[in-house]
Amino acid sequence: MASVITSRYSRQGLWSLFLISAFPLHLWTLILAFRDISWLTERTNAWDAIGVLSYGLLVAFVESVVIFLVIALLGFLTPRQWESDRRITFLAFLVLITSVWAIISQLLFLWNVSLPTWAIAYLRQSDHPVRIVYGAILMVVMPTVLLPAYSFLRTKKAVTVMQDLMERFSLLAMFYLFFDLLGVVIIVIRNL
Repeated sequence: MASVITSRYSRQGLWSLFLISAFPLHLWTLILAFRDISWLTERTNAWDAIGVLSYGLLVAFVESVVIFLVIALLGFLTPRQWESDRRITFLAFLVLITSVWAIISQLLFLWNVSLPTWAIAYLRQSDHPVRIVYGAILMVVMPTVLLPAYSFLRTKKAVTVMQDLMERFSLLAMFYLFFDLLGVVIIVIRNL
């Protein structure tokens, strides 16, 4: 089993992939936490707000591990002839694109953006409204994932650009992981 993993990934490559998986989740968690921390502090106190932030960081860490495992398994579907760096950068590229769409979907929910009334009326009258909604979402999301992925696969420069981006994001992600450790310590202290 270890030889199968080492044939596809290096130890440094897996660490970089984990850091890039953790980066957008932690960044978004911190943005949402700092957005809500003022009213949370007013409602209770600063210690409770820090506790909520700690739980958020713990959830972001668990989500990062799950996403890392899924994307690492997805890497086994990439061509065998790809070198490890190309595989890691491509998977990191997919993580970032998917994360942007996840953030957009949460923003639409937070801003209370919904379908226009004519679209809701059309869906209500249709036989398969869920299929129509999923089809429309796929028509919007798939080109924004597949076209950049295709262009990434066609250019050699994309790998070096993505490696540079991963190095920059990895530094921030390690900083966020330090916050995770602090969050776990705070959670333990609060629950004793």
